Amino acid sequence: MVDNFHNEFFGIGIQNGKTPENLGVLWRSAQNLGASFIFTIGNRYAKQACDTHNAVKAMPYFHYETFDDFYNHLPKGAMLVGVELSDHAVSLETFHHPRRCVYLLGAEDHGLSKQAIEKSHHLVKFNSELSLNVSVAGSIVMYDRGINKPRS
Repeated sequence: MVDNFHNEFFGIGIQNGKTPENLGVLWRSAQNLGASFIFTIGNRYAKQACDTHNAVKAMPYFHYETFDDFYNHLPKGAMLVGVELSDHAVSLETFHHPRRCVYLLGAEDHGLSKQAIEKSHHLVKFNSELSLNVSVAGSIVMYDRGINKPRS
């Protein structure tokens, strides 16, 4: 029997994060919900005041100055899943999470960049009329991944 646990991973991060508090909350959720790594693109926050579990020290953290730098360093075989309130995005409720992927969230005020949207292998959205706080959105995606196990 093949052990699929070792064949899957995910990372989660924010492009141009607005506040360090949101990043801290997202990172704490990432640690609790099984993320393999966390990252930021653009704005950089080293240590989060509300990250009471020290997630930054507990799992790999990467920072990329630009989207191109991030995209060029995606883990081999990983799909990029953009989280964006867009007509082109599929509903999270019906989305099949890839075994190996990187979830990318945008800042609350601007969302993902056009380049990030175009380069994403998948776009997902929530059944929500308005955009959600970035740490809440990321937590929901990770929770959904946990209850709807990835498929091959």
